[in-house]
Amino acid sequence: MAESPYTTEGLPAIRAGVARTVITPEGEFGLAGYYHERIGKRVRDDLHCRALVLDNGECRICIVTLDLIFVARSWGDEARAMITERTGIPGDRIIISATHTHTGPAVSGSYRFSPPAEWAATLAARIAGTAEAAANDMFDALLFPGLQEECMLASNRLGRTRDGDEVFSSQGVLGHAGPVDPRLIAVGVREHDGTLRAMLVNYGMHVDVIGGGGADFVSADWPGIMEETVAGVYGEQAITLFVNGPCGDINHRLWRETRQPVEGEAKAIQMGRAYAGLAVAAVEVTEPTEQTGCGSMLEDLPIPFYTRDDAMMAEIERLRQRDDLEYFEEATLRSFERWDKDGQIANAPVQVIRFGEFLIVGLPGEIFTRWGMEIRQWSPTPWTIVVELANDALGYIPTTDQALRGGYGAKPILSRRLVADAGRQITDWVQVAMWELWEGDERPAERPRMGEGGSAVPGKKE
Repeated sequence: MAESPYTTEGLPAIRAGVARTVITPEGEFGLAGYYHERIGKRVRDDLHCRALVLDNGECRICIVTLDLIFVARSWGDEARAMITERTGIPGDRIIISATHTHTGPAVSGSYRFSPPAEWAATLAARIAGTAEAAANDMFDALLFPGLQEECMLASNRLGRTRDGDEVFSSQGVLGHAGPVDPRLIAVGVREHDGTLRAMLVNYGMHVDVIGGGGADFVSADWPGIMEETVAGVYGEQAITLFVNGPCGDINHRLWRETRQPVEGEAKAIQMGRAYAGLAVAAVEVTEPTEQTGCGSMLEDLPIPFYTRDDAMMAEIERLRQRDDLEYFEEATLRSFERWDKDGQIANAPVQVIRFGEFLIVGLPGEIFTRWGMEIRQWSPTPWTIVVELANDALGYIPTTDQALRGGYGAKPILSRRLVADAGRQITDWVQVAMWELWEGDERPAERPRMGEGGSAVPGKKE
């Protein structure tokens, strides 16, 4: 082995394995993510499954990310069980998430359009095979966690109106109805000789840029371009796993005037390159992780589904009397007519994994930004990676306040499937779980402080 360029004395003995496989379906198929039909007729760039296995001597964890719209509970649980069978990694230490690309196949028959049948039947096995490949090719590793900030490409897409409602628009509003979380966490996984084998990137941004409502092609969107850019810096062996942060109310459409690209392929290329640059900068100027400790919690929280009430019934009757319905109004009416969750309880899988200095939080839906910021605010470590659309997809999860204001992502049945207070129940459980996994170990690292120029840097430990 080549001599390490890093001072490794006293660092924990960590091993890692990483793998990537193509999961693009064959032929033409319906694209997920919109309320109208779009057909993928060609492949711009392939969809992938990526797996990262980490082992610190106490335990192993597995992080899987998919270039898909979301993870269906059915095949997600099947894949988890197969990974455990093939690798021995316990199910509660396996997190499976989706990037949320809107130019990939439907993944569940209940999601407006059915997935390709043969492809869906083999998806769990493909995921497990990717994780198994990572577990079978382990190497001595160093982990370099870094943090950068970006607030020029993201926008909170909801606006607050004068009458207190919220809308999916910048027109006629007082301002943005929520924040943007600027933090991008990147973890570089290096061999001891300095070769970068994997980049784990966590940032909250909708992956619906490259195609839009008229897409007729398959693509991983800007996360795929981000991976290409990272590989251009470090080599083709560098695999980038994008785990999407809470972005239920975030997208790329800015409310300010700009001469920059605003949509489509040019915008996706801009974003992919920019986020790659931030990730590279983050891992190049940080120290390798020093803490040990491992643990995990995965629990199904019983949370009621939304039940149609008198106000919703009255709204639907008004819509039925009109023949000039707008796009989201038509979608609301269709969603209402097939809604079958009144009075039922959802089992919401919520997960926290600890690996050394990291906490990885898995949330089962499209989470509004404030929830992710709250989780990080009360976490015992600055290296808290909050992942949405992990292990299941239970619709949008807005703040309790915003659930009652009617904006997209908060609208019952159309986009919100659970009761208004679901996010509060989930984040309260997460806070308790994070501290239970952290208690009893070394003093946590200080929280990131604001450095010169406004960039966040982690505080040094005493």
